[in-house]
Amino acid sequence: MADWTDRFALTDKKALVTGASKGIGAEIAEVFADAGADIVAVARDAEGLQVTAEAVRARGRHCLVIACDLAGEDGAGKAARQALDAVGTIDILVNSAGVALVAPAIDLSLADWNTSMAVNLRAPFLLSQALAPAMIAQQSGKIINISSQTGIIAFDDHAAYASSKGGLNALTKSLCAEWARHNIQVNAICPTVVLTPMGREIWSAPEKKDPIIAATPARRFAEPREIADMALYLASPASAMVNGALMMIEGGYTSV
Repeated sequence: MADWTDRFALTDKKALVTGASKGIGAEIAEVFADAGADIVAVARDAEGLQVTAEAVRARGRHCLVIACDLAGEDGAGKAARQALDAVGTIDILVNSAGVALVAPAIDLSLADWNTSMAVNLRAPFLLSQALAPAMIAQQSGKIINISSQTGIIAFDDHAAYASSKGGLNALTKSLCAEWARHNIQVNAICPTVVLTPMGREIWSAPEKKDPIIAATPARRFAEPREIADMALYLASPASAMVNGALMMIEGGYTSV
């Protein structure tokens, strides 16, 4: 039997990670590089992408940087074309880019609704659609969607965000149903608040964060590395029989 580390390794795999300039996406890119993968880093922030690229290269892996706005109609298509042209088949797609535009439902603008759907739901679909044919041809692939516990349960002021993440969860299961026969695993990670710069900003007020922490059995929010470690498992050979799953990383919040 192969050494257990082989079952969790990504040796010479090629992973496209969106939202890779900071937060969860950057953490995933670094963890995947540690595990042996080369990275295609996608985000709007060109400067932040360079920081991620340097971290990946410091681990002895290649990193291609693609700066684009996934909110635009052709953003996902541009990223997919550039990646396929440069490195060929993408073995692992991580849809980590996201926006959290929170407001009371009665005040939510159509622009914020549309942006939420474009980045959080449309872009993952278009990237999956563009990269899947090569995965099907090689009869292997991994797609990991970074969703949220709010795709399953409700918070005030999260109508657009929760709707987009609920849609992403449904998309995860739909793509699993179509592509599992081709040895493609499609899974979603549904975290609680993650203490990225965006998470800290949105949940900084004690009156907002304290009730959620109090209702969480673990009594804390999550760290980016905890999400990246789950992504590593889902990207690795160890999870070959895990498909269409919504992996909860929320300290027990949805269990009580």
